[in-house]
Amino acid sequence: MTELRSILDEAVRQELISPEAGGRLLPFLMERGVAVVGGGVAEAQPAMAAEGQAWSDTETPSFVRGFHDVLITIGVVVALGGLWGLAALYAVLPAIIVLSEILVRRQRLALPAVSLTIALFCWTFLLMSFFFKPGISAFNDIGAEATQFVAGFPIVLGLYYARYRVPLSLALCITSALALVFTLLLRLMQWASGDPQFFSNHPLLFAVVFLVCALGLFATALYFDLGDRLRRTIRSDIAFWLHLGAAPALLFSVRLLMSFDGNLLDVAQAVSIKTPIIVISVAVLMLIGLVIDRRAFVTSGLLSLGFAIYGIFRQGSATVDTYIFTTLIVVGAIVLIIGTGWMPLRRIVLRALPLVISQRLPPAVAGAVS
Repeated sequence: MTELRSILDEAVRQELISPEAGGRLLPFLMERGVAVVGGGVAEAQPAMAAEGQAWSDTETPSFVRGFHDVLITIGVVVALGGLWGLAALYAVLPAIIVLSEILVRRQRLALPAVSLTIALFCWTFLLMSFFFKPGISAFNDIGAEATQFVAGFPIVLGLYYARYRVPLSLALCITSALALVFTLLLRLMQWASGDPQFFSNHPLLFAVVFLVCALGLFATALYFDLGDRLRRTIRSDIAFWLHLGAAPALLFSVRLLMSFDGNLLDVAQAVSIKTPIIVISVAVLMLIGLVIDRRAFVTSGLLSLGFAIYGIFRQGSATVDTYIFTTLIVVGAIVLIIGTGWMPLRRIVLRALPLVISQRLPPAVAGAVS
């Protein structure tokens, strides 16, 4: 499927077909068993075999293609790192653009595209930090500079996506746009109250606004996901990155909701009533990940699960070594159970859902290799 997508992308780039036609052709050809073999020769195979291959592993990131991409990516990282250390900040952007033109637009290399997008994100962060200083106490006084700092990200990343069509760039653009909405809502509430320290005095409202934006990010990821049920188009790749950010955002919002002492920066501390709630929240997110068939969504919550289990053992009388290694064993066992039994667990969960909902979700094929 990856090679077929690259061929259609090349046809779009050479203006042989329109981008809309390319997006419709990919699922059309895949449904009829068209595959690329022998260096670009297309041949027809049984349709169900092609669909079974797509269903058997529905979350293979398209940026993982081969060691050739890895080698090129290492060169990109080393070269940009050296340039960053020797040249001024403004010299890095032309290098990113030149490499993007060669590696992304012409050669359609996926992993280098991801690394260049991350480099652009870091460059934008440093540029915005140079001009705008949102300050360390951002939870207290939400000033204009905080909004201006965030505003640069969706513009730069949106332009990059418009030129190079890298899924990660659109996902980061959407995430930063929601962050911009977040700061605007905070400033609006702060202005309406007339209190510069409004959120220090009302931390619960800050947590609620953050939760709304996190749910917006998750809803956007679902929008892209449900539009590509069989994970065959670029929508699936965009949803992959959005889910990767939505899960920790939701968990962090839950931690904020449990911080009623006014110290929002100290959300990592676990007390007796907080830790079980975090464990339950992670379990709910894992269940959601099973329903929507997103391992990335589950993986994002494992770090928080580790901290939560660590907090449970820490409350007891065990020594440091005991609860550290016990936490590793418990988290590792959970990962192995979910990883090896992903498809059987999905079939159980999908059978419990109404048919109207399950038919819109990625299928769980019997005997598929997860």
